[in-house]
Amino acid sequence: MDLKALQSAHPDHWSKAAAIRALTLDAVAEANSGHSGMPIGMADVATVLFQNHLKFDAANPLWPDRDRFVLSAGHGSMLIYSLLHLVGDVQFPIEEIRNFRQMGARTAGHPENFLADAIETTTGPLGQGIANSVGFAMAEEIQRATYGAKVVDHSTYVIAGDGCLMEGVSQEAITLAGRHKLSKLILMWDNNNITIDGPVTLSDTTDQVGRFRAAGWDVQEIDGHNPVEIDAALTAARKTDTPSMIACKTHIALGHAAQDTSKGHGALTDPAQMVAAKEAWGWTSAPFEIPADIKSAWEAIGSRGSEARAAWEERFANIPGNKRDTFNRALAGEAPKKLSAVIKAFKKEISESAPKLATRASSEKVLGVINPIMPETVGGSADLTGSNNTKTPDMGVFDLDSRDGRYVYWGIREHGMSSAMNGMALHGGVRPYSGTFMCFTDYARPAMRLSALMQVPVVYVMTHDSIGLGEDGPTHQPVEHLAISRSTPNTLVFRPADTIETAESWEIALTQDSTPSVLSLTRQGLPTVRTEHKTKNLTAQGAYTLVDAEGKRQVILIATGSEVEIALQARDLLQAEGIGTRVVSMPCMELFAQQDDAYRKRVLPGGAVRVGIEAGIRQGWDQWLLGERGKWGKADFVGMDSFGASAPAGELYVKFGITAANVAEKAKALL
Repeated sequence: MDLKALQSAHPDHWSKAAAIRALTLDAVAEANSGHSGMPIGMADVATVLFQNHLKFDAANPLWPDRDRFVLSAGHGSMLIYSLLHLVGDVQFPIEEIRNFRQMGARTAGHPENFLADAIETTTGPLGQGIANSVGFAMAEEIQRATYGAKVVDHSTYVIAGDGCLMEGVSQEAITLAGRHKLSKLILMWDNNNITIDGPVTLSDTTDQVGRFRAAGWDVQEIDGHNPVEIDAALTAARKTDTPSMIACKTHIALGHAAQDTSKGHGALTDPAQMVAAKEAWGWTSAPFEIPADIKSAWEAIGSRGSEARAAWEERFANIPGNKRDTFNRALAGEAPKKLSAVIKAFKKEISESAPKLATRASSEKVLGVINPIMPETVGGSADLTGSNNTKTPDMGVFDLDSRDGRYVYWGIREHGMSSAMNGMALHGGVRPYSGTFMCFTDYARPAMRLSALMQVPVVYVMTHDSIGLGEDGPTHQPVEHLAISRSTPNTLVFRPADTIETAESWEIALTQDSTPSVLSLTRQGLPTVRTEHKTKNLTAQGAYTLVDAEGKRQVILIATGSEVEIALQARDLLQAEGIGTRVVSMPCMELFAQQDDAYRKRVLPGGAVRVGIEAGIRQGWDQWLLGERGKWGKADFVGMDSFGASAPAGELYVKFGITAANVAEKAKALL
């Protein structure tokens, strides 16, 4: 490629793009760590996007109607960091660029949404950004249909690489986007034919252009270093009625000795090669120095959106007050004030009627009173609507002719669904929840982990939560999944014992602002164990005394979910023999751990033996069975230490010893 010809043909563009390349080279070399090749190769595409198309205001990076920019190929983080510094984002002074990948810097190895306002999502695990972007685009469609195009009218732009397209989640995402004709979603593929191991052809021969077309996308193929072609393609993409993919043919590490090689993917730090690359780009400034005219030109791009933002603020101020208040409340992630009263009234009704329900059915009843007062909720299921019970009559279905619908049929796409929900939550203004079987948290796991890392309050409705699902057998019976979810930082895992605890769990989940929730719900019917109405949300304490001992307290039975009923039956057996037994319901271990020491000791005092009961593995229980310091030794656990089997639920509980009689015998053996 003739770089001098490119420079002479488009000198203004070239100097702006060269600034990205130079900052990338300097920052990666200073850190002696990072990925130089992609930012250098995609600098032309990013320059045209930011200069001519992206609607943003560097002084107000959280402006609600901004365009969203997602760097799915997150290893190329210096691309977005360079751009944010150049356009004048105050969170990215040159010191941040100098401190790339260092402790305490915003410029982490991969973009982290919680470190800076202008970073829309955390990327790095390849393909996640593509799937996030589908959620961004869906949220925009829902909000535009709800509030009108004068308030919501923006696009989502994604830069993705070969690795993003190889990851399976990308297929789930692009087919979903094509099905829903998300026309405001534009993906720019960095088609450089290089992976860490070598050429893409070592592992893949997919016709990506054909693949996107087959999924219902508009596709263009361009020279990713020609600003005229880039601009024309982006202009055309904004006019389609389908999502758009622009295949940008680029050279990784353009102008460097490592150009078009796998070495160009990583850290380019050789001093002589750095000098040569800068000479090839016509860059003469010292490291981390940007000529004043170039910086000024970039800052003009950064401030260009201020007029559009001011015009939007004026339009927004003139919409009806109730709509404006709802928009602001939902954008802030605040639940409506009436939520608490609605939940209390629901609990009172259930305490009086005391139904026997599967907690998945309980969840549906709770959603029936929540969704009408929370218009921002967006529900769904991965092809298990009738099993997950996540749809309520008032929601309407999100589709081509009903963009204000709030229920999404995700299809068999657990990973794509969960990643898109992250995108919805990050977009703001909607509060997503969706369901699948608890066992298939395995398929959703990468996105669930990122929900926690990114601090977004997505709600995962995971039903059929134990061997209690019965005949479907061990492939569908979760055993280790509760422990995996509980071991994830910044995650609340709820396993409610009845409809009351289910309602309380939903109330807590929908009032979180930075923590995702997992609701582990049963297939089998459970009795109402909380028949005395309490206005207080006891689940918020994580664990509480459900029934206390009669006489001297000798045994404490701790149970969750469907096993609370078994604990109560075991208590009856023990009390009949004069053994004072307390039953503690523990719907959320994480919330119990957050309580003060005095409360935890009141619920789980010393001096009595303890038995934990849960139809899952023991991992995670010993903190509550053996004592928080490992000093309490008289304890046992009734649960699973193997996979399940295919049989009716009642037979399975007997086979695996999760019975009241076995619990009582375990307790007596400890006395």
